[in-house]
Amino acid sequence: MILVTGSAGFIGSNFVLDWCALHDEPVLSLDKLTYAGNLENLASLSDNPRHSFVQGDIGDAELVARLLAEHRPRAVINFAAESHVDRSIHGPEDFIQTNIVGTFHLLEAVRAYWGALPDAEKSAFRFLHVSTDEVYGSLVKDEPAFTELHRYEPNSPYSASKAASDHLVRAYHHTYGLPVLTTNCSNNYGPYHFPEKLIPLLIVNALAGKALPVYGDGQQIRDWLYVKDHCSAIRCVLEKGRLGEVYNVGGWNEKANLDIVHTVCDLLDELRPSSAGKSYAEQITFVTDRPGHDRRYAIDARKIERELGWKPAETFETGIRKTVQWYLDNQGWVNNVLSGNYRQWVEKQYGE
Repeated sequence: MILVTGSAGFIGSNFVLDWCALHDEPVLSLDKLTYAGNLENLASLSDNPRHSFVQGDIGDAELVARLLAEHRPRAVINFAAESHVDRSIHGPEDFIQTNIVGTFHLLEAVRAYWGALPDAEKSAFRFLHVSTDEVYGSLVKDEPAFTELHRYEPNSPYSASKAASDHLVRAYHHTYGLPVLTTNCSNNYGPYHFPEKLIPLLIVNALAGKALPVYGDGQQIRDWLYVKDHCSAIRCVLEKGRLGEVYNVGGWNEKANLDIVHTVCDLLDELRPSSAGKSYAEQITFVTDRPGHDRRYAIDARKIERELGWKPAETFETGIRKTVQWYLDNQGWVNNVLSGNYRQWVEKQYGE
């Protein structure tokens, strides 16, 4: 079996859902269920005997040690993280505690577990750490994309905390021999994305007739990766990745934020026209840029394609259409998140 931390978040829940659809191997899910951890994301697995969920913190060394001893996973995939730049600017402490201190405690528990395994299980074990392209800093317009050898230059409390966690993972491999793998991904989008992030926020606000906020001039460039493609890359790295290596995972889709906004508006105009007969683009509102806003991220994903044979299946055009349609088809999920009712899933499933 495998242990997946941060399994009720956006990327973690997509990974668990895909894993259970594609594999017979059981999954043990661990999530603290902070504001962005939504157990409703995993509702379709509630009766699946191959999936078990535990509410808990990766920083709880005693809990993690007990779960490892009881379930004896062959791999740990670590998605657990605070991950929103704006929130890290307003309140960085949670990011330090979860992303740095939490990762340290998780690594310590995993190191003790792995060290006591029989030789065959020890050599087969993997710890896969999921990180972000934001650790590399910002690029100017014509600068080459981030490779795995790019210097770390994090510019926000969020990216700095993720950079620190990456360094810890690397150190545990080189110091203790822990069999680790690290992935650094570009901006994800797709189903179950918490509606504070750009694409789901646009969809929610557009349908509600609210302003569509665009930071600064809207020309900040990101590489966009459909979340299902990211999950397939993680499975590929887990299966075939070289120990101690870093693999950048990108979608080969560099887009300016303003272009993303117009694309979402065009799709909504087509799929759910406004009752007022106007384009949703009329709701675009430019707002003051956030402090230290990185201008451009770009991922060079040639290493994972060259070594492991992975490349994304979705173009941005196919992925964004699937994403907008998912939000239109799952308004109940959206409303539960916006109202806070998603938290009732915890009480319903685990209250007693």
